[in-house]
Amino acid sequence: MAFIHGKNTVVFVNGSNLSPYFNDSSVSQDVETAETTAFGDSAKTYITGLRDGTMSADGMFDGSLLAIDAVLSGIIGSTAADVVTMAPEGATAGKPCYSASTRETSYEISSPVADVVSASMEAQATGGIDRALLLDANEAVTAARNSAVIDNAASTSDGVVGYLHVTLNTRDGSTSLSVQDSADNITFADLVPFVAVGAAAIGGQRVAVAGTVERYVRTQITPGGSSGSITYTMAFARK
Repeated sequence: MAFIHGKNTVVFVNGSNLSPYFNDSSVSQDVETAETTAFGDSAKTYITGLRDGTMSADGMFDGSLLAIDAVLSGIIGSTAADVVTMAPEGATAGKPCYSASTRETSYEISSPVADVVSASMEAQATGGIDRALLLDANEAVTAARNSAVIDNAASTSDGVVGYLHVTLNTRDGSTSLSVQDSADNITFADLVPFVAVGAAAIGGQRVAVAGTVERYVRTQITPGGSSGSITYTMAFARK
């Protein structure tokens, strides 16, 4: 058994790494069941229904520009979905994380007279929560690169969901990022092409792709323009 300490957890919301503000986070998944008990049964029976999930985090308030308050108060009530990733083993490539397209349902600030001002958020997943693997984590690049390859030992056939968080960006041109797959670990092709990230833009994306996912997976990034760097985290979940 390999237990881990909670201090390593990272939390991304769209284009922000809010880990420095949070000290507690949780991911909750559940599934509906429909009763199928009939006459003659001696015990209740059920079938599996729809999956659901929520994500929440608690921590310290900071009202600075681009800090936790500006981010979380800015998205509550938004008609656009938010991309949230929580990684309990830290921002390390190859480690598991939990990612989802969400709607923020609660943002609370508490100001006790004898303690630090706190902030907390709750988000409802729309489309379920994916257990994903980090391909790149807090990677700052200035030139084209491919990530290390993750070997799944076999291909899968039910599609994939890719998640992207761009948290810092000083590039002066548009950057292309994608998840790629390969059957032989030699020839790779784009599997999940994210929308190109514009100069100096930050944000989060979730892209779902149906069909076969080959055995080997990696990321590819091609920064645009001629100067600056871009910092991103990318994860993928086989379905």
